[in-house]
Parts: sequence; C-alpha cells; structure tokens
Amino acid sequence: MPGQIAVGVDGSDESLAAVDWAADEAALRDAGLRLVNASLWQEHPIVAVQPARDELAQRARSLLDEMEERARSRRPGLATTAEEIEDAPTRVLLAAGADAEMLVLGSHGFGAAGGFLFGSVGQEVVAQAERPVVLVRHGDGTRPGEPGDGRVVLGLDLKHPADEVIDFAADFAARHSAPLHIVHSWRLAALHHRAVAESDAGAKAEQQLTTAVSDAVRPYRDRFPQMAVDEQVVSGRSGRRLVEAAAGARLVVVGRHRGHEPRTHIGSTTHAVIHHAPCPVAVVPHG
Repeated sequence: MPGQIAVGVDGSDESLAAVDWAADEAALRDAGLRLVNASLWQEHPIVAVQPARDELAQRARSLLDEMEERARSRRPGLATTAEEIEDAPTRVLLAAGADAEMLVLGSHGFGAAGGFLFGSVGQEVVAQAERPVVLVRHGDGTRPGEPGDGRVVLGLDLKHPADEVIDFAADFAARHSAPLHIVHSWRLAALHHRAVAESDAGAKAEQQLTTAVSDAVRPYRDRFPQMAVDEQVVSGRSGRRLVEAAAGARLVVVGRHRGHEPRTHIGSTTHAVIHHAPCPVAVVPHG
C-alpha cells in the first residue's frame, strides 16, 4: 500500500543497517515505517534450541522497541509501528511486503551465515515477493539525500524490459537527485565469437543494442528531465558487469520475472548481484 515501508528485524548487524536504510527512505518519501519480527523458527534448523514462548516473545518485544526507538531517533517525527508475529519468517515477511511500497531486509551477502539470507528464507522471500525487496548489508550506503552519494545502477534486460523495473529505478534516482546508470550486457555465442570478432558484426550488434536501450529508456528521460541518465552496453556476464558497475553506487536495481519456476529460483544475474554487489540491491518483480 502507498505510504508504508516494511523492514524485517532479527537483531543482526545487517538488520540494524536495514532499519537505518528503511527509516531514511520512509522519511524521504513521507511514508510510515513498519517493523516486523517473526517468532516462529521451528522449521528452520539453524535454531538449535527454542526458548520458552514467553521468553521469545519478550526478546522480540524488546528488540522491536529498541529498533523503533532507533528509527525515531534517526528520523524524528517518523511514523512507526512494530509487530511481533508468531509465524514462519517467510510468511511474515511476504505478508509485510505485500502491504508496503517495498520490503527491506538485512543481507549478509556471499558466504556468511545467519540473517534473512541464510538458507532458504531470504531466497524464498525474494523469489516470491509481489513488491520490491531491498537487501542492505552492514556498512552499505549513506543517508538518502546527502550530497556526494553514488548513482543508481539499473540492470536492463532487453528480453524483458519491464516497465516496473525501469520505473522503480528512475523514480528512486529522481527522489534522491542521483544519476541513473543503465547497464545492458550481451554475450557472443562461443562458437561464433572468433568469427564475429574478426568482422564488423559485433560492432553492428552492439549499435543495435545501444539503440534498443535508448528506446526503452526514452520515456523515463522525458518523465524525469532533470535526472542525469547514461547508458552502457557491454559484453560479458550480466551479473559480473552489474557488480562492477555497483562500485560506489547508492543502489543496484534488478528485475525478477514472476514466471520463474521453481518459486525459490531468482535467476543467475539476480543471485550474483545479491551476493556480490558492494551496495544495497533492489529486486523488483515484474511480468
């Protein structure tokens, strides 16, 4: 629903970063902030010992009170709500995200344990969410609106140039007075790589792709005339190219096609960006 940003709270450093990021974004948008904590972890074997229900509820309440105070101290006047919900984390987070402009989660990135991206929880949420999910790592980013912040990077898939994904990135960049950097990558078929490289076919193909990217982005240039936009067509794996472009960025935006099966599959590009990008990542569902 418009006017609300939801954030998952689990007590980790990444969760603190997510609360800070979400509070800043809510204040920038004049939106409310909803903090949610899931208290039913039995189906996730990482939790070896389940404390008594009353103790668990008290811990959750204390954590939510602390995080609510943190958000209000960071952004005075911010409207906040906090809920401890006795249900599995995936269901809690998906439900919270469905009723918000976006869902913000802490992310440990590649190779670390704990938090929402350990095991199946984070991947299930990203793969099934109906609204954008933003993943924030400890130490990611700076406060919205501060001068000198990085650009917004958009990974554009010309096979699925979804309006939802481009619109999210362009709107975010405009709100933050940040430049929008659009990256589309393409790869030559291995058997034809040498032949193409020795002819002008590669240059022609790249020019065609450059034109296609410009055509896809033109409506957003017109919609946000004050926003600086640059487009880049590069060869190579899209995940790697986006991670490279993310250096110094404020946010990387990638899409997730709702038709992907199974429902825990998020695509190789999104997977690479989530785990390796050095900045917050927004995954926007489309299709």
